[in-house]
Amino acid sequence: MRLIDGRSLAKKIRAELKEKIVISGIIPGLGVILVGNDPASHLYVRLKEKACAEAGIYFEKYLFSADATEETIIQKIQELNAAPNIHGILIQLPLPFPLNPNSVIAAIDPTKDVDGFHPENIKSLREGRPTVEPVLAKAIWRLIQEVKQNNATKTLIIGNSDAFTEPLELFLKQKGLDASHIHSKEFNNSAAKQFDIVIIAVGRQNFLRGENFKDGAIVIDVGINRLPAGQTGLDNGAICGDVNFESTRDKNGWITPVPGGVGPMTVAMLLENVYLLTVK
Repeated sequence: MRLIDGRSLAKKIRAELKEKIVISGIIPGLGVILVGNDPASHLYVRLKEKACAEAGIYFEKYLFSADATEETIIQKIQELNAAPNIHGILIQLPLPFPLNPNSVIAAIDPTKDVDGFHPENIKSLREGRPTVEPVLAKAIWRLIQEVKQNNATKTLIIGNSDAFTEPLELFLKQKGLDASHIHSKEFNNSAAKQFDIVIIAVGRQNFLRGENFKDGAIVIDVGINRLPAGQTGLDNGAICGDVNFESTRDKNGWITPVPGGVGPMTVAMLLENVYLLTVK
């Protein structure tokens, strides 16, 4: 399979966005709330902070300890809701237990919900009038657009969470794809061969292999799995997706690498959403 290069596409989008921001004369603002000490979450926030700086987006970061109360976090969200220099608010997920992510996200002003997770924005998406398009769904769609042929419409989304699969299915249907979703527990390996486009996010290394896809398939691998140290040829902290990448090399079609596929595009779409919320 040929690669869908998310890094190159994201770089192009971010350069175009930086130019738009300069021409507009505005300074978009992003407020990020990070709770706890999860190393991956801290890394992701640092990457977003760096990307904002490069694009000309003002960035505020608020760190809370893992034992912070929901009330304390919501109070900060309300302050950001009222802040005129903050146009987008992001809650870095996952939140430590026992914080309820639904309650925290619901406290965000829907017009500042940069990720597109707010219940009002999901409702608008269902009704076909999205105020904010979900960042991850946008990233996936843009990657598909890079290689999609007009007759490639039948799409399967494999996941473990309705919070991921259902909004994505709605979004892709509105873009003209014949999309459906299935839980990983109900999936059998032969099912993917019926689909032109397969999107997978289950968090399980080697869940799918090259032989599971039809000839010419487009595969979007959203999975992130950290590999144990000591595996041959791998450094400590190396990651891979849900698809066995080596087994796809001799297959006809397209696939996103992990890393270098969906991840960079998600950051690019986050920046784009901050800008769009600023100029709306």
